[in-house]
Amino acid sequence: MLSYPAAIPLSTRSLHHLGGLIRAHRDQRRSRWRRLDPGRQALLALAHLRNGDTLTRLAAGFEISVTTAWRYVREAIDLLAATADDLDTLMTRIRLLAYAILDGTLIPIDRVADQKPYYSGKHRRHGMNVQVIADPAGRLIWASAALPGSIHDLTAARTHHIIDALTRTKMMTFADKAYQGARGSIRTPFKRHRYRPKLSAWQKKVNRAHARTRAIGERANATIKTWKILTKLRCSPHRATPIVQAILVLHHVENPAYAG
Repeated sequence: MLSYPAAIPLSTRSLHHLGGLIRAHRDQRRSRWRRLDPGRQALLALAHLRNGDTLTRLAAGFEISVTTAWRYVREAIDLLAATADDLDTLMTRIRLLAYAILDGTLIPIDRVADQKPYYSGKHRRHGMNVQVIADPAGRLIWASAALPGSIHDLTAARTHHIIDALTRTKMMTFADKAYQGARGSIRTPFKRHRYRPKLSAWQKKVNRAHARTRAIGERANATIKTWKILTKLRCSPHRATPIVQAILVLHHVENPAYAG
């Protein structure tokens, strides 16, 4: 079998951070000798998350079995996910922002046996719904746990208590039409309906300004998708949440503006 070197577009901060978590975990468990040291295990996990390399390919490159590669990657992801910020911690860190941007994104997945809950009619594919909060510059601040793709964005935001948290913090938040009816501090564009078939010139002007502001938040969704593992998840849908949380932690390690 042929092998080749490959680059991971991350700084050494991520490698050192994850390697430190793995080393501390091994010391706590008093683990015996392993095939890979903490640094190599961290490199294995980063290659899987950032480059989307398959476990079979990684196992060959690191000269370990596929089962061992799977176990090492899963362990690294869980260690990272355990350190992710919860919503309350997030609220204490974004109080000084002028406003926030809330949006939902779909993480594609393979079809599963019970596929109906995971099918998104909006995107016409199977996936997991993740709620994303960005700052006025479009930088990723926080990402929620993943829910089945058939769940509406407004329902997902309510399920995670995002709307209540933002309202308590008095954080003005811009969102798209999917969040109509959220109320609180959520600002959505005017929408035509049965009793308002046409929008006034003023309402159209407000909608254009709202769209320009909200469009910046798409950068946060794009930031998440730069991690190739999320191009299409080929694992259990239940693993989507720890993977997204692990990526959020690594993103803040690389861009420490909102890291604790």
